Amino acid sequence: MSRHMPNDDPSEASLRKAPVREGRIQPASVDSPAGLLSATVSFLLWGLAPIYWKALLHVPSYEILLHRIVWSFIVLMPILAWSRNGKAFADALCRPATMGILAGTALLVSGNWLIFIWAVNHDRILETSLGYYINPLVNILLGMIFLRERLRRAQWFAVVLAAAGVLTMTVCYGNIPWVSLALAFSFGFYGLVRKVAPVGPVVGLSVETLMLSLPASAVLVWMNLQGQGAFLHIDRTTDLLLAACGLVTTIPLLCFTFGARRIHLTTVGFLQYLAPSCTFLLAVFVYNEPIGRVQVFTFVMIWAALALNSADSIRYHRRLRRIS
Repeated sequence: MSRHMPNDDPSEASLRKAPVREGRIQPASVDSPAGLLSATVSFLLWGLAPIYWKALLHVPSYEILLHRIVWSFIVLMPILAWSRNGKAFADALCRPATMGILAGTALLVSGNWLIFIWAVNHDRILETSLGYYINPLVNILLGMIFLRERLRRAQWFAVVLAAAGVLTMTVCYGNIPWVSLALAFSFGFYGLVRKVAPVGPVVGLSVETLMLSLPASAVLVWMNLQGQGAFLHIDRTTDLLLAACGLVTTIPLLCFTFGARRIHLTTVGFLQYLAPSCTFLLAVFVYNEPIGRVQVFTFVMIWAALALNSADSIRYHRRLRRIS
C-alpha cells in the first residue's frame, strides 16, 4: 500500500501496470459511489497512519518494520486464497524474471516503510507530508527520464515550481530535506519498477513480503531468544499493535484496489492528496511540529505545482475524451 501506498499510497503511475489475475484497471464511465468511498477511505487511512506508528514509539523503527513485513505476509495469505489469486501468486514464484523485479521492489518498499516509520517517531511528520506531496511530480520526472514520456508545458512548469520550493528549503536551512526526497523517490521508483512486473497489487505485495519475511522472521526469532525484542516482552497492548501491523498495511491497499477500478484516474489523482493533507494537519495541529516561513513557502510552491498539474491533467483527459 503504500499506492501505497505504499508510506503506502499509490500514484497514477502505479495504476497503469498490467496485472495477471487481478485484471487491468479499466477507466470507469462514471465514478461509482462505492468505488469513490473505498478509495477515499484508503487515502484517509494512509494519511492517519502516523497515529498508529506513534503508539509504537517505544519500539525501535527497524523492529516495527520487521513485524510489519511478517504480519503483512500472514494477513495476505488468506486474502490470496479468498480472492482466487493463489495461481497468480504461484506463477509469479516460478518466473525468475518476475522474481528479480519484485526483489528490487521489495527493497524499495521496505526502505520506504522504514524511513516513514522512523520519521514519524522522530517528530518529522511534516517532512513525510512534503515527500508525498512531491511524489506525483517525481512520477512525472521519472516517466520523462526512463519511459521517454513527453512533458506538456504545464507539467514542466509544475516540476520547476516544486524544485524551486525544495531548493529554497535546502538553501535556507543549509541541508537537504532528505526524508521528503527519500520517500518521494523511493515510492516513485517503486511504482516505476512495478510497471514492468506482470502482477497485480495484492499478488505483488504478497511476493514482496514473502521474500522479505524470511530474513525478517529469522531476525525476530533471534531477538526474542536474546530477550531483546519488544514482542512478548513489554505488554499485551504492544503485542497486539505489532501483530496488527499487517492489517494496517493490507486494509488500505485492498480498499484502494477495489476503489481504483471503479472511478476515473483523474479522480484518483485528486484523492491521493488526501493522505499528505491529513499528515500535514496531524503534524501541525496534533503533534505541534514547528513550521516556519520557509517551510510554509515550500509547501505553497508544492501546492501551486500540484494545482497546476491537476488542472492540466483534467484538460488533457477531457480533450482525449472529445477526440475519442
